[in-house]
Amino acid sequence: MLGKTVMLVEDDAAVANVVSLYLKNYGFTVTLEENGAKAAQRILQESPDAVILDGILPGMSGVDVCRQVRNSFRAPIIMLTSMDEDADHVVALELGADDYIVKPAEPRVILAHLKACLRRAAGIPAPVADQLCFGRLVISQVNRTVVLDGQTIAMTDSEFDLLFLLAKNAGRVLSRDDIYEQLRGLDYDGLDRSIDMRISRLRKHLHDDSTRPTRIKTVRSKGYLFSGVEWA
Repeated sequence: MLGKTVMLVEDDAAVANVVSLYLKNYGFTVTLEENGAKAAQRILQESPDAVILDGILPGMSGVDVCRQVRNSFRAPIIMLTSMDEDADHVVALELGADDYIVKPAEPRVILAHLKACLRRAAGIPAPVADQLCFGRLVISQVNRTVVLDGQTIAMTDSEFDLLFLLAKNAGRVLSRDDIYEQLRGLDYDGLDRSIDMRISRLRKHLHDDSTRPTRIKTVRSKGYLFSGVEWA
C-alpha cells in the first residue's frame, strides 16, 4: 500500500492525529480536513486513493459529503463515525459508502478495513473469465462494466466486485462468511450489514423483484445465490 494517499476527514484533532500517524507508519500519505464542505471540494479536486470520512462534521455532514461526491469519485469511501444506529448505517451504504466503522475503533482495525477496501477497489484477483455473459446481462471484468439490455449500469467498485463474485459462482450459494472473506480479506463478525445493503442495491440495478427476487436469491440461513438462467 506504499504511495497510496488517504484523505482523513475528521474534526476531532486527537482522533485525526492518532489515525494519521498510524497510517503514515504503514506507508500511507495522509491529508487532513476537518470541514465537510471543504472536504467535498478537495475530494473531487485531489482524487485521493481512499477517503476516511467522519459522520458529524462542521460545514456538511459526512453523509452529505458522500452523497455529493459519489457520482464522480469512484475510490473507496469509509465512514468512521459514532452514529451507530442501523438507519445511519443503511443510509451511508445506500449513498455509496464502501465501508462503515463505528467509533471508537482501534487504528489497527481502521487500517485493516482500509487495506481491504483498497484491495477490493483494485479488482478481484484471478477471475475465472474476463467477461461473464448471461443472455441479456454482460459483466466485463476488464472494463469493470455491467450491461443489461444494451444499457450500461453505473455501479460503485464495491457493488461491481460483489456482483462479479456472485456471477462467477452462478448457481452456487455463497454464505456471508464466503463473501466477506473473499471481498474484504476479513472474517465476518456476524453483525456487519454492508453485504446485505449491497445485495439490495444490486437488485435495484438489475431490476430484480425485491419482495420475490429471482436473479439474486436469498437462501434462508445459507446466503445468496446468483441465478444464471434468469437473463434469457
